[in-house]
Amino acid sequence: MIDFVALTTPRLVAPGRCSLDVPDGWQQGRGAFGGFCLAVLVRAIESMEDDKERPLRSLTAELCGPLLPGPAEVLVEVLRRGSGMTTVAARIVQEGSVISHAVGILARSRADTTKLRTFTPPSLPPWNDVAPLASQEWPTFAKFFEYRVTGPMPFSRHSSPVTENWVRLRPPCPELDAAYLTALADATWPASFSVMPEPRPVGTVSFTLQLFPPFDRGKPDAPLYHRGEVLVAADGYSVERRELWTEGGELLALNHQTIATIR
Repeated sequence: MIDFVALTTPRLVAPGRCSLDVPDGWQQGRGAFGGFCLAVLVRAIESMEDDKERPLRSLTAELCGPLLPGPAEVLVEVLRRGSGMTTVAARIVQEGSVISHAVGILARSRADTTKLRTFTPPSLPPWNDVAPLASQEWPTFAKFFEYRVTGPMPFSRHSSPVTENWVRLRPPCPELDAAYLTALADATWPASFSVMPEPRPVGTVSFTLQLFPPFDRGKPDAPLYHRGEVLVAADGYSVERRELWTEGGELLALNHQTIATIR
């Protein structure tokens, strides 16, 4: 059985320095898929804050190169700890090169009770009524996830660059935490694939995620609803917005990615 928490938790070897064994089989192309790298960075960032009243609320990351199977180092540093917010930086280094880095904001709730949302929640079909894809072997890491597609299929020449599907780890993750949500935000194929006629090699180069705790509004063993759309595409780069919703219609995460078409 896959232990996603153990696989994405770096081991502390010295203050601010951790070791990581990158497993084989989680690749998207040469390296581990972005969601795996980002989940590792999230767990490293969270390890620097003991106050449970300061959950991760924002992650800003760049994926600089492929994270290959084998040993890697994770370096983490508290940039500032204020009265209500902690800012932490982390990076993954492999063979002397920075593979990815991120800055996370962990912060307590504020007194402001204003609630606003300017986009329409999706109309959610019950996930139990949608059959999972029988096989999803491309890219390699996708075999660890279950996809129940309610929108256009990839490479279907659809008229709009959108994705709509239920997604979860297979087997389900035992806890719906920030690292798992980060991985789920990246687990679905790019929305641009819906309008393409055939596969193209792509890679996320920048990633921002806003999280909306508490995360226990969703069931750990239930899939989350992913909705994505391309906002702009030009010069071989696309900017995509992604959302993760619980089956009860609660927004847990909002993600923006810049995705490069490699060739």
